Amino acid sequence: MKGIKILFGIFAVCGMLFSVNARAQENANRDVNGNVVRGAYETNGAFDNIFIGAGAGVNAVILHPSGGVNTWGNMGLALDLNVGKWWTPAVGARIGYKGLWNNAKQDFDLSGIKAGDKFGFHYVHADVLWNLLTSIDGYKETRFYNLIPYMSMGVLDVSKGISPFQNANLEYAAGPGILNTFRLSDRLNLNVDLLALVGKAYAYAGKAGGRFVIFPSATVGVAFNLGKTNFDRHSSITPVVIPVPFTTEQYNALADKVAALEAENAALKDKIAALENELAPYRNLVNGQTYLFENGTFTAVEVIAASPITLYFDCGSATLSQRELAHLEYFTNQVVDGDTKLAVNGYADKQTGSARRNQKLSEQRVNYVVNLLKKAGASEANIETAAHGSTIQLFDGAAKNRVVTVEVK
Repeated sequence: MKGIKILFGIFAVCGMLFSVNARAQENANRDVNGNVVRGAYETNGAFDNIFIGAGAGVNAVILHPSGGVNTWGNMGLALDLNVGKWWTPAVGARIGYKGLWNNAKQDFDLSGIKAGDKFGFHYVHADVLWNLLTSIDGYKETRFYNLIPYMSMGVLDVSKGISPFQNANLEYAAGPGILNTFRLSDRLNLNVDLLALVGKAYAYAGKAGGRFVIFPSATVGVAFNLGKTNFDRHSSITPVVIPVPFTTEQYNALADKVAALEAENAALKDKIAALENELAPYRNLVNGQTYLFENGTFTAVEVIAASPITLYFDCGSATLSQRELAHLEYFTNQVVDGDTKLAVNGYADKQTGSARRNQKLSEQRVNYVVNLLKKAGASEANIETAAHGSTIQLFDGAAKNRVVTVEVK
Protein backbone atom coordinates (compact mmCIF):
# COMPACT_ATOMS: atom_id res chain seq x y z
CA MET A 1 0.00 0.00 0.00
CA LYS A 2 1.28 3.43 -0.92
CA GLY A 3 0.39 4.92 2.46
CA ILE A 4 2.51 2.54 4.52
CA LYS A 5 5.42 2.88 2.09
CA ILE A 6 5.34 6.65 2.66
CA LEU A 7 5.10 6.11 6.44
CA PHE A 8 8.20 3.88 6.48
CA GLY A 9 10.06 6.38 4.30
CA ILE A 10 9.31 9.25 6.68
CA PHE A 11 10.47 7.23 9.69
CA ALA A 12 13.72 6.25 7.91
CA VAL A 13 14.55 9.85 6.90
CA CYS A 14 13.79 11.17 10.40
CA GLY A 15 16.00 8.50 11.91
CA MET A 16 18.92 9.45 9.66
CA LEU A 17 18.55 13.18 10.43
CA PHE A 18 18.37 12.59 14.17
CA SER A 19 21.41 10.29 13.95
CA VAL A 20 23.55 12.91 12.18
CA ASN A 21 22.41 15.67 14.56
CA ALA A 22 23.06 13.56 17.64
CA ARG A 23 26.60 12.70 16.51
CA ALA A 24 27.36 16.35 15.73
CA GLN A 25 26.27 17.50 19.22
CA GLU A 26 27.81 14.76 21.35
CA ASN A 27 31.05 15.95 22.95
CA ALA A 28 30.59 15.54 26.69
CA ASN A 29 31.89 11.96 26.49
CA ARG A 30 35.25 13.03 24.97
CA ASP A 31 38.59 13.81 26.60
CA VAL A 32 40.61 17.03 26.25
CA ASN A 33 42.07 15.79 22.95
CA GLY A 34 38.63 15.14 21.42
CA ASN A 35 38.95 11.34 21.62
CA VAL A 36 35.89 9.25 22.52
CA VAL A 37 36.05 7.95 26.10
CA ARG A 38 34.86 4.33 26.40
CA GLY A 39 34.67 1.75 29.27
CA ALA A 40 35.44 -0.47 30.93
CA TYR A 41 32.09 -0.33 32.75
CA GLU A 42 31.06 -1.87 36.02
CA THR A 43 28.86 -4.99 35.84
CA ASN A 44 25.10 -4.44 35.98
CA GLY A 45 23.07 -5.53 38.94
CA ALA A 46 20.25 -7.98 38.26
CA PHE A 47 17.59 -5.25 38.27
CA ASP A 48 19.63 -2.40 36.75
CA ASN A 49 18.93 -0.88 33.32
CA ILE A 50 15.67 -2.78 32.83
CA PHE A 51 12.93 -1.24 30.69
CA ILE A 52 9.25 -1.97 30.05
CA GLY A 53 7.79 -0.74 26.75
CA ALA A 54 4.29 -0.29 25.36
CA GLY A 55 3.14 1.16 22.07
CA ALA A 56 0.72 1.02 19.18
CA GLY A 57 0.89 1.34 15.42
CA VAL A 58 0.16 -0.53 12.22
CA ASN A 59 0.81 -3.96 10.67
CA ALA A 60 0.85 -4.77 6.98
CA VAL A 61 1.61 -7.78 4.77
CA ILE A 62 3.60 -8.25 1.56
CA LEU A 63 2.85 -11.53 -0.19
CA HIS A 64 5.61 -12.67 -2.58
CA PRO A 65 3.92 -14.95 -5.16
CA SER A 66 6.07 -17.40 -7.07
CA GLY A 67 5.23 -16.01 -10.49
CA GLY A 68 3.59 -12.64 -9.90
CA VAL A 69 4.06 -9.19 -8.38
CA ASN A 70 4.42 -8.44 -4.68
CA THR A 71 1.02 -7.69 -3.15
CA TRP A 72 0.68 -5.24 -0.27
CA GLY A 73 -2.01 -5.87 2.28
CA ASN A 74 -4.20 -3.31 3.96
CA MET A 75 -2.99 -2.02 7.29
CA GLY A 76 -4.17 -3.45 10.61
CA LEU A 77 -3.79 -2.40 14.23
CA ALA A 78 -0.58 -3.40 16.05
CA LEU A 79 0.11 -3.44 19.77
CA ASP A 80 3.70 -3.62 21.03
CA LEU A 81 4.49 -4.85 24.56
CA ASN A 82 7.99 -5.76 25.68
CA VAL A 83 10.43 -5.95 28.59
CA GLY A 84 14.20 -5.86 28.24
CA LYS A 85 17.57 -5.11 29.77
CA TRP A 86 20.78 -3.40 28.66
CA TRP A 87 23.70 -5.65 29.59
CA THR A 88 26.31 -3.11 28.44
CA PRO A 89 25.88 0.46 27.10
CA ALA A 90 25.81 -0.95 23.54
CA VAL A 91 24.24 -4.43 23.85
CA GLY A 92 20.82 -5.36 25.20
CA ALA A 93 17.98 -7.86 24.79
CA ARG A 94 14.21 -7.90 25.16
CA ILE A 95 11.22 -10.23 24.91
CA GLY A 96 7.72 -9.22 23.95
CA TYR A 97 4.52 -9.46 21.98
CA LYS A 98 3.70 -7.57 18.78
CA GLY A 99 0.54 -7.64 16.71
CA LEU A 100 -3.24 -7.82 17.03
CA TRP A 101 -4.86 -8.08 13.61
CA ASN A 102 -3.94 -7.63 9.97
CA ASN A 103 -5.63 -7.38 6.57
CA ALA A 104 -4.84 -8.90 3.17
CA LYS A 105 -5.71 -8.26 -0.45
CA GLN A 106 -5.12 -11.90 -1.40
CA ASP A 107 -6.35 -15.25 -0.08
CA PHE A 108 -4.30 -17.09 2.53
CA ASP A 109 -5.17 -20.62 1.47
CA LEU A 110 -4.20 -22.86 4.39
CA SER A 111 -5.64 -20.52 6.99
CA GLY A 112 -8.89 -20.06 5.13
CA ILE A 113 -8.45 -16.31 5.05
CA LYS A 114 -10.16 -14.55 2.17
CA ALA A 115 -8.97 -11.37 0.47
CA GLY A 116 -10.09 -8.29 2.41
CA ASP A 117 -10.77 -10.19 5.65
CA LYS A 118 -9.23 -9.26 8.94
CA PHE A 119 -7.07 -11.98 10.39
CA GLY A 120 -5.32 -12.46 13.70
CA PHE A 121 -1.62 -11.59 13.71
CA HIS A 122 0.33 -12.50 16.86
CA TYR A 123 4.09 -12.56 17.26
CA VAL A 124 5.91 -13.59 20.47
CA HIS A 125 9.58 -12.73 20.11
CA ALA A 126 13.05 -12.22 21.56
CA ASP A 127 15.31 -9.45 20.21
CA VAL A 128 19.04 -8.72 20.39
CA LEU A 129 19.64 -4.92 20.50
CA TRP A 130 22.73 -3.02 19.40
CA ASN A 131 23.07 0.72 20.21
CA LEU A 132 24.83 1.99 17.08
CA LEU A 133 25.54 5.56 18.28
CA THR A 134 27.00 4.38 21.57
CA SER A 135 29.27 1.95 19.70
CA ILE A 136 30.52 4.73 17.41
CA ASP A 137 30.60 7.81 19.66
CA GLY A 138 30.86 6.28 23.13
CA TYR A 139 28.36 6.03 25.96
CA LYS A 140 26.59 9.11 27.28
CA GLU A 141 23.70 8.79 29.72
CA THR A 142 22.02 12.06 28.65
CA ARG A 143 22.17 11.47 24.86
CA PHE A 144 18.78 12.57 23.50
CA TYR A 145 18.59 10.22 20.51
CA ASN A 146 19.80 6.63 20.06
CA LEU A 147 19.69 4.57 16.88
CA ILE A 148 19.36 0.87 17.76
CA PRO A 149 19.32 -1.80 15.03
CA TYR A 150 18.13 -5.21 16.24
CA MET A 151 17.44 -8.77 15.10
CA SER A 152 14.11 -10.29 16.08
CA MET A 153 13.30 -14.02 16.30
CA GLY A 154 10.17 -15.72 17.57
CA VAL A 155 6.94 -17.62 17.01
CA LEU A 156 4.27 -16.21 14.66
CA ASP A 157 0.57 -17.11 14.61
CA VAL A 158 -1.64 -16.10 11.68
CA SER A 159 -5.24 -17.20 12.32
CA LYS A 160 -8.58 -16.66 10.62
CA GLY A 161 -10.04 -15.15 13.73
CA ILE A 162 -8.57 -12.21 15.60
CA SER A 163 -8.22 -14.20 18.83
CA PRO A 164 -4.64 -15.42 19.36
CA PHE A 165 -3.69 -18.99 18.49
CA GLN A 166 -7.21 -19.82 17.32
CA ASN A 167 -6.13 -22.44 14.81
CA ALA A 168 -2.61 -23.02 16.16
CA ASN A 169 -0.98 -22.01 12.87
CA LEU A 170 2.39 -21.52 14.51
CA GLU A 171 5.52 -20.80 12.52
CA TYR A 172 9.01 -19.55 13.31
CA ALA A 173 9.72 -16.06 11.97
CA ALA A 174 12.60 -13.60 12.08
CA GLY A 175 13.55 -10.21 10.72
CA PRO A 176 15.56 -7.01 11.17
CA GLY A 177 14.31 -3.89 12.91
CA ILE A 178 15.35 -0.39 13.92
CA LEU A 179 14.44 1.02 17.32
CA ASN A 180 14.65 4.82 17.58
CA THR A 181 14.65 6.10 21.18
CA PHE A 182 14.23 9.71 22.31
CA ARG A 183 15.16 10.52 25.92
CA LEU A 184 12.41 12.42 27.75
CA SER A 185 13.81 11.93 31.28
CA ASP A 186 15.92 9.49 33.30
CA ARG A 187 12.92 7.15 33.54
CA LEU A 188 11.00 7.75 30.32
CA ASN A 189 11.83 7.33 26.60
CA LEU A 190 9.76 7.82 23.47
CA ASN A 191 10.21 4.89 21.04
CA VAL A 192 9.65 4.58 17.29
CA ASP A 193 10.00 0.90 16.31
CA LEU A 194 10.25 -0.32 12.70
CA LEU A 195 10.25 -4.08 11.96
CA ALA A 196 10.26 -6.16 8.78
CA LEU A 197 9.26 -9.67 9.90
CA VAL A 198 9.73 -12.58 7.47
CA GLY A 199 7.60 -15.74 7.65
CA LYS A 200 7.47 -18.95 5.63
CA ALA A 201 5.08 -18.34 2.76
CA TYR A 202 3.82 -21.93 2.48
CA ALA A 203 2.52 -21.90 6.05
CA TYR A 204 0.10 -19.06 5.26
CA ALA A 205 -0.47 -18.81 1.52
CA GLY A 206 -0.11 -22.38 0.31
CA LYS A 207 1.71 -23.43 -2.79
CA ALA A 208 0.75 -20.20 -4.56
CA GLY A 209 2.46 -18.16 -1.89
CA GLY A 210 5.93 -18.19 -3.36
CA ARG A 211 9.05 -18.11 -1.23
CA PHE A 212 8.11 -15.94 1.76
CA VAL A 213 5.67 -13.45 3.30
CA ILE A 214 6.86 -10.16 4.81
CA PHE A 215 4.95 -8.55 7.69
CA PRO A 216 6.22 -4.96 8.12
CA SER A 217 5.12 -2.96 11.16
CA ALA A 218 5.62 0.51 12.62
CA THR A 219 4.76 1.39 16.21
CA VAL A 220 5.16 4.42 18.46
CA GLY A 221 5.23 4.12 22.24
CA VAL A 222 7.02 4.77 25.49
CA ALA A 223 9.50 2.82 27.59
CA PHE A 224 9.85 3.08 31.38
CA ASN A 225 13.31 2.53 32.84
CA LEU A 226 13.50 0.59 36.11
CA GLY A 227 16.27 0.28 38.67
CA LYS A 228 19.56 2.00 38.00
CA THR A 229 19.40 3.88 34.68
CA ASN A 230 23.07 4.41 33.80
CA PHE A 231 26.45 2.70 33.53
CA ASP A 232 29.49 3.62 35.67
CA ARG A 233 33.04 3.39 34.39
CA HIS A 234 35.58 1.49 36.47
CA SER A 235 37.69 3.78 38.66
CA SER A 236 41.44 3.25 38.66
CA ILE A 237 42.65 0.94 41.43
CA THR A 238 45.99 1.48 43.12
CA PRO A 239 47.66 -1.86 43.86
CA VAL A 240 48.36 -2.61 47.48
CA VAL A 241 52.07 -2.79 48.31
CA ILE A 242 52.87 -5.36 50.99
CA PRO A 243 56.05 -4.48 52.91
CA VAL A 244 58.76 -7.11 53.08
CA PRO A 245 60.80 -7.33 56.34
CA PHE A 246 64.50 -6.27 56.18
CA THR A 247 67.39 -8.27 57.47
CA THR A 248 69.88 -6.50 59.76
CA GLU A 249 72.50 -6.43 57.00
CA GLN A 250 70.05 -4.89 54.52
CA TYR A 251 68.99 -2.28 57.05
CA ASN A 252 72.59 -1.28 57.85
CA ALA A 253 73.48 -1.05 54.14
CA LEU A 254 70.53 1.26 53.52
CA ALA A 255 71.40 3.35 56.56
CA ASP A 256 74.95 3.82 55.21
CA LYS A 257 73.57 4.93 51.84
CA VAL A 258 71.26 7.43 53.52
CA ALA A 259 74.16 8.88 55.55
CA ALA A 260 76.32 9.20 52.42
CA LEU A 261 73.52 10.95 50.53
CA GLU A 262 72.93 13.34 53.44
CA ALA A 263 76.64 14.25 53.50
CA GLU A 264 76.62 14.78 49.73
CA ASN A 265 73.51 16.92 50.07
CA ALA A 266 75.19 19.10 52.71
CA ALA A 267 78.27 19.59 50.48
CA LEU A 268 76.03 20.61 47.58
CA LYS A 269 74.30 23.16 49.78
CA ASP A 270 77.69 24.71 50.59
CA LYS A 271 78.55 24.90 46.88
CA ILE A 272 75.22 26.53 46.12
CA ALA A 273 75.82 29.15 48.83
CA ALA A 274 79.30 29.92 47.39
CA LEU A 275 77.87 30.28 43.89
CA GLU A 276 75.13 32.55 45.20
CA ASN A 277 77.80 34.89 46.58
CA GLU A 278 79.65 34.88 43.26
CA LEU A 279 76.49 35.66 41.33
CA ALA A 280 75.32 38.43 43.65
CA PRO A 281 76.95 41.30 41.65
CA TYR A 282 75.30 40.08 38.44
CA ARG A 283 71.73 39.61 39.67
CA ASN A 284 70.39 43.04 38.67
CA LEU A 285 71.99 43.20 35.22
CA VAL A 286 69.55 43.68 32.33
CA ASN A 287 69.90 41.64 29.15
CA GLY A 288 70.99 43.88 26.26
CA GLN A 289 72.23 46.70 28.48
CA THR A 290 75.93 47.67 28.30
CA TYR A 291 77.79 48.05 31.61
CA LEU A 292 81.14 49.43 32.76
CA PHE A 293 82.79 47.20 35.41
CA GLU A 294 85.10 48.99 37.83
CA ASN A 295 86.17 48.01 41.32
CA GLY A 296 83.70 45.11 41.46
CA THR A 297 80.76 47.35 40.50
CA PHE A 298 78.71 47.42 37.27
CA THR A 299 77.58 50.79 35.96
CA ALA A 300 75.12 51.06 33.06
CA VAL A 301 76.42 53.15 30.15
CA GLU A 302 74.84 54.39 26.93
CA VAL A 303 76.58 53.33 23.73
CA ILE A 304 76.13 55.55 20.68
CA ALA A 305 76.90 54.19 17.27
CA ALA A 306 80.00 55.67 15.68
CA SER A 307 79.52 58.49 13.20
CA PRO A 308 79.91 59.61 10.56
CA ILE A 309 79.00 56.60 8.47
CA THR A 310 79.85 56.22 4.78
CA LEU A 311 77.44 54.79 2.24
CA TYR A 312 79.00 53.70 -1.06
CA PHE A 313 77.20 53.84 -4.41
CA ASP A 314 77.92 52.03 -7.67
CA CYS A 315 79.31 54.04 -10.59
CA GLY A 316 76.59 56.32 -12.00
CA SER A 317 73.99 55.05 -9.47
CA ALA A 318 71.89 57.09 -7.06
CA THR A 319 70.55 54.07 -5.11
CA LEU A 320 72.23 51.87 -2.53
CA SER A 321 72.89 48.14 -2.75
CA GLN A 322 71.26 45.76 -0.24
CA ARG A 323 74.49 45.59 1.71
CA GLU A 324 74.72 49.39 2.09
CA LEU A 325 71.02 49.58 2.97
CA ALA A 326 71.67 47.15 5.81
CA HIS A 327 74.57 49.38 6.91
CA LEU A 328 72.26 52.40 7.02
CA GLU A 329 69.48 50.44 8.76
CA TYR A 330 71.80 49.42 11.59
CA PHE A 331 72.90 53.07 12.03
CA THR A 332 69.32 54.40 12.14
CA ASN A 333 68.19 51.70 14.57
CA GLN A 334 70.97 52.65 16.98
CA VAL A 335 71.00 56.45 16.67
CA VAL A 336 68.18 58.09 14.75
CA ASP A 337 64.95 59.45 16.24
CA GLY A 338 62.90 62.60 15.78
CA ASP A 339 65.37 64.75 17.79
CA THR A 340 68.60 63.55 16.20
CA LYS A 341 70.46 66.29 14.28
CA LEU A 342 72.25 64.99 11.23
CA ALA A 343 74.55 66.25 8.50
CA VAL A 344 74.35 64.53 5.11
CA ASN A 345 77.04 65.17 2.47
CA GLY A 346 77.14 63.70 -1.02
CA TYR A 347 80.10 63.16 -3.35
CA ALA A 348 81.01 61.81 -6.80
CA ASP A 349 84.31 60.62 -8.22
CA LYS A 350 86.09 62.99 -10.66
CA GLN A 351 87.51 60.18 -12.79
CA THR A 352 84.14 59.55 -14.48
CA GLY A 353 81.59 62.00 -15.84
CA SER A 354 81.61 65.76 -16.25
CA ALA A 355 81.62 68.18 -13.34
CA ARG A 356 78.01 69.11 -14.07
CA ARG A 357 76.95 65.48 -14.20
CA ASN A 358 78.81 64.67 -10.98
CA GLN A 359 77.16 67.61 -9.17
CA LYS A 360 73.72 66.39 -10.21
CA LEU A 361 74.57 62.81 -9.22
CA SER A 362 75.76 63.85 -5.74
CA GLU A 363 72.52 65.81 -5.21
CA GLN A 364 70.45 62.76 -6.19
CA ARG A 365 72.42 60.60 -3.77
CA VAL A 366 71.91 63.07 -0.92
CA ASN A 367 68.14 63.28 -1.56
CA TYR A 368 67.89 59.50 -1.72
CA VAL A 369 69.63 59.06 1.67
CA VAL A 370 67.59 61.88 3.28
CA ASN A 371 64.35 60.12 2.26
CA LEU A 372 65.59 56.90 3.87
CA LEU A 373 66.46 58.76 7.08
CA LYS A 374 63.02 60.34 7.20
CA LYS A 375 61.41 56.92 6.82
CA ALA A 376 63.56 55.76 9.74
CA GLY A 377 62.17 58.53 11.99
CA ALA A 378 64.47 61.49 11.45
CA SER A 379 62.95 64.95 11.22
CA GLU A 380 63.69 66.81 7.97
CA ALA A 381 64.11 70.04 9.97
CA ASN A 382 67.06 68.45 11.82
CA ILE A 383 68.91 67.34 8.67
CA GLU A 384 71.55 69.54 7.03
CA THR A 385 72.54 68.57 3.49
CA ALA A 386 75.30 69.41 1.06
CA ALA A 387 76.16 68.02 -2.40
CA HIS A 388 79.79 68.50 -3.38
CA GLY A 389 79.88 66.77 -6.75
CA SER A 390 83.49 65.90 -7.63
CA THR A 391 84.96 69.08 -6.16
CA ILE A 392 86.01 67.25 -2.99
CA GLN A 393 87.65 63.82 -3.06
CA LEU A 394 87.62 62.30 0.46
CA PHE A 395 89.56 59.19 -0.42
CA ASP A 396 92.06 57.82 -2.88
CA GLY A 397 90.49 55.92 -5.74
CA ALA A 398 87.34 56.55 -7.75
CA ALA A 399 85.14 53.86 -6.09
CA LYS A 400 85.71 55.28 -2.58
CA ASN A 401 84.49 58.77 -3.59
CA ARG A 402 81.07 57.66 -4.87
CA VAL A 403 79.80 58.16 -1.34
CA VAL A 404 77.36 59.86 1.01
CA THR A 405 78.37 60.52 4.62
CA VAL A 406 75.92 60.79 7.54
CA GLU A 407 77.13 62.43 10.75
CA VAL A 408 75.43 63.04 14.10
CA LYS A 409 75.96 66.71 15.06
